Amino acid sequence: MARRKRKKKQSHVDESWLLPYSDLLTLLVALFIVLFASSDVNVERYFQLANVFRDELSSGSGTGLLDYESEPIPPSMEEGRDDGDHMEDDVDDEEGSEEESLDEADLEGEQELLRLRQVQEEINVYIEDAGLTEEFGTELTGEGLLVTMRNDILFDSGSAVVKTEGIQVAEDVSQILHTEPPHQVVISGHADDVPIHNADFDSNWDLSVTRAMNFMQILMQNEDLDPTLFSVKGYGEFEPAFPNESEEDRARNRRVEVLVLPNYEINVPEEINED
Repeated sequence: MARRKRKKKQSHVDESWLLPYSDLLTLLVALFIVLFASSDVNVERYFQLANVFRDELSSGSGTGLLDYESEPIPPSMEEGRDDGDHMEDDVDDEEGSEEESLDEADLEGEQELLRLRQVQEEINVYIEDAGLTEEFGTELTGEGLLVTMRNDILFDSGSAVVKTEGIQVAEDVSQILHTEPPHQVVISGHADDVPIHNADFDSNWDLSVTRAMNFMQILMQNEDLDPTLFSVKGYGEFEPAFPNESEEDRARNRRVEVLVLPNYEINVPEEINED
């Protein structure tokens, strides 16, 4: 008898793992879509993506894990405002901080103006008491308090040596320049347009800066003043206060100026110097 051929048993691969694998891929795709969209939240697009996400995770019967009847609420809406509100609040906070900074700067400027005005009044009283109204002048500007002294009271013609009368003036001014808080002070020398050339000076530049230096050295004899806050400049004939058209104007251009710099930015009303 012929032997019956045994039928080879056909093996069947178990493909049941494909179902959870496909569900996992679906979840990952939906997750990345949501992550990408959440980087820039748009309310209308958020609702659309939420619906797609819900449909993907829903079962065929319509009772999937994320099926719900109510509409999703964006996280920003749960707080009672959207991202636009957050941005507006941030802008408002920045504007508020800037306004506070401006208000503080204005207050400091006003207080600094009062301090310099007080120094100006002290110098004006000194000028009146000493009978130096023709030789002295003061002006308060945005650059600071400017005190002008004609060279006639400080120096002899062609000389940078401070006269005896000028030494007393410098000592008196040094007392007024001692302020609290202290200020930077710039001493400037000026000359007229008449050329000078002698054994001591080659030009009006040399003369003006030397006069400013010698005047400042007398100020520095006051130990209450901080030398690191003082400096000198020499302008020669190149910064005239008046046209050099008469002997009187030339005399007024030969001067030493003391500029007290403000510690804060100040706004000086025009009427202050009209008093």
